[in-house]
Amino acid sequence: MSVWLPSAPCTPGACVEPAGSATAVPRAVLRLTGVVILVLAGVVLLPLGGRIPAGPVRWWCRAIVRVAGVRIRITGTAAPTGGLLLVANHISWLDIPLLAAVRPARMLAKSEIRQWPVAGPLAARGGVLFIERDRLRALPDTVERIADTLRGGAAVTVFPEGSTWCGRAHGHFRRAVFQAALNAGVPVQPVGIRYRLDGGAAGTAAAFVGDDSLLASMWRVVKARGLTAEVEVRDAIRPGSYPDRRTLARAAEPVMGEPTWTHTAVVADSGRSPSAA
Repeated sequence: MSVWLPSAPCTPGACVEPAGSATAVPRAVLRLTGVVILVLAGVVLLPLGGRIPAGPVRWWCRAIVRVAGVRIRITGTAAPTGGLLLVANHISWLDIPLLAAVRPARMLAKSEIRQWPVAGPLAARGGVLFIERDRLRALPDTVERIADTLRGGAAVTVFPEGSTWCGRAHGHFRRAVFQAALNAGVPVQPVGIRYRLDGGAAGTAAAFVGDDSLLASMWRVVKARGLTAEVEVRDAIRPGSYPDRRTLARAAEPVMGEPTWTHTAVVADSGRSPSAA
């Protein structure tokens, strides 16, 4: 594996703290069972790809998060239609359905997923774009595939940090994927994601970092009480606003301090996306 690959210093032992109070084990088991059923249903339907209307996709994504016991608060402007590069900071596996609730899109994922039994071929058939992170020479071809997808009018979701962080710390956006938006002449939609506990304190229970297993992370989430996912959809960056990928990437990075809910259309605990408001 190449040394240039992005990585985060966050680990479960050093960064991840359970929520202040935990739900009862039977309820947590029911939550986990519900999440698994919904995810499996999505895996079965994944090969249908773009033939499923956006409305049901958003409902399914919101349902995954809410069945896990996590409240949703999405604020901001509706994501534009047409070709769009959707970029966000990366904390949890929950980020994926949360972003799809903002706008369904094709996902950029590491190439190792394509080799997974069952899930890999299904992901490929469902339109997932793959990046070979340990082959720097393959990066230009990946950027051009993303650009072609954007030119075709589709949205592509990318986590430019290249790794998950705990939520109290964050990485910088890697600039390579932003070249695809420049090449295609499409907007970039920045999204900031935070997870908070009751009372508004930042929480790391949802983080999926380091050598954490997916099952351990899912169990921590479903056991948490009072966990809220806050999604801030910022104004889209129009084509031509920045001259190069470096400045575009910096402009798209979310402000990781206290959120400033500057936009209207606040949707509290309803699970509704801005475009559905």
